[in-house]
Amino acid sequence: MATAVINTVYPNPALLAPTTIPVAEPSKPEPIVDADAELIPLAKMGDQQAFTELVNRHYPACLKLARSILRDHEDAEDEVQNACTKAFLHLGSFEGNSRFSTWLSRIVVNQCLMRLRQLRRAQFTYLDDPGADENQTRFELRDTSEDPEQRYGRNEVASLLYQEVNRIPPLLRKPLLLRESMRLPLADVARQLDISEAAAKSRLLRARRELRERLGKHQGRRGTATLLS
Repeated sequence: MATAVINTVYPNPALLAPTTIPVAEPSKPEPIVDADAELIPLAKMGDQQAFTELVNRHYPACLKLARSILRDHEDAEDEVQNACTKAFLHLGSFEGNSRFSTWLSRIVVNQCLMRLRQLRRAQFTYLDDPGADENQTRFELRDTSEDPEQRYGRNEVASLLYQEVNRIPPLLRKPLLLRESMRLPLADVARQLDISEAAAKSRLLRARRELRERLGKHQGRRGTATLLS
């Protein structure tokens, strides 16, 4: 009789057995997929052909990036060549935490910035040779270098800007740095972040707006001029 009651309430006694609920394993971050992954190990072992193929793949984009910074084709070519040489010498330090193209682009940017600093330090004056005439004209060159106060002010602004940029969420900070610091076209920014151009533009606008708001907290009545005073 008891068995009949149990079978009526629980037609399948197996349902009374405890069940094990599968627990999903924590998701792991997906590794960066680099189209150059097959060539990088070969290049690290000294394979010149593999490294040449890597450079050939990214040379046009690097040259375009260098030209956008230096505004001179020949200077851009020189610094891309220098960057490729440095990349070859330091390829062992590339750990694969980013794409090879991103790593190489950073080296190109650093090379271009160093060249700009060198050009700014160099001052050229072209004077006609007055010959042996005793009444030679004296030329006094104006000192265009920064005084200590100006240098201090510029460093303070740079430090403040660096601080506030780093406080922007990474989702917005990355497109801002790619566009404003590395001077990449919007299409390249989208490709680096693996998102659409519309999404890259939206994030960039939000990042600029947030940066303005953050810098606005440090401004006085004269607006941005206060940062430099």
